[in-house]
Amino acid sequence: MLYGTMKVAIGGPLKLAFRPWVEGLENIPADGPAILASNHLSFSDSFFLPAVLDRKVTFIAKAEYFTTPGVKGRLTAAFFKGVGQLPVDRSGARGAGEAAIKSGIEVLERGELFGIYPEGTRSPDGRLYRGKPGGLARVALATGAPVIPVAMIDTEKIQPPGQVMPKLMRPGIRIGRPLDFTRYQGMEHDRFVLRAVTDEVMYEIMKLSGQEYVDVYATAMKRQLTEAAKAEKEAEKAAKAALARAERNRPTD
Repeated sequence: MLYGTMKVAIGGPLKLAFRPWVEGLENIPADGPAILASNHLSFSDSFFLPAVLDRKVTFIAKAEYFTTPGVKGRLTAAFFKGVGQLPVDRSGARGAGEAAIKSGIEVLERGELFGIYPEGTRSPDGRLYRGKPGGLARVALATGAPVIPVAMIDTEKIQPPGQVMPKLMRPGIRIGRPLDFTRYQGMEHDRFVLRAVTDEVMYEIMKLSGQEYVDVYATAMKRQLTEAAKAEKEAEKAAKAALARAERNRPTD
């Protein structure tokens, strides 16, 4: 009930304002479980995709969105529950992964759609990064549910970092044909199988999105970018300090 209300309240205006184009809607089954595996360009991905689907799709979200105290915290929790997101405690990497897998299996066992971002985090630069082999592949093999590759197009351009007001433009969504991995059922603890399943899905997402593929994890790239920015800032600070010293020590006529 709450999901339907929020879908009308948010999905309707979102579609009206941004007019997202969609290809491949026929690949979403009318009923039964399925996994929607998407690239991740923007926070808004989890809103645009459900907005264009007739069926409910459940994503996972960090638990902090549901546990923040105060009026704002309660409103935030109600909002994320209303748009079909499940809380997952990400305080421990392994615990978070197991919680996400358990949540995904429960959603699929109810015959619903489960949405997941195999990259594990938003792309830092618009490129497609290596998929993490744990969550997506293990949920697919444990349930036998088909995996439907999804490509979000240009959602990162709507509200780039630092921009307060979103840009009114048409993002796109391409939905690929379902992938069947039932041939690997019972092998969800084989790391080579998990890697193969994940790579196959990422390849299909790459074809749909047209993104440049980077064979490293997005989390690792984010760390590199953060460290590089920190090093650059420290170098600038050191250069300014050296220049100030030189000015102070410069002989006067």
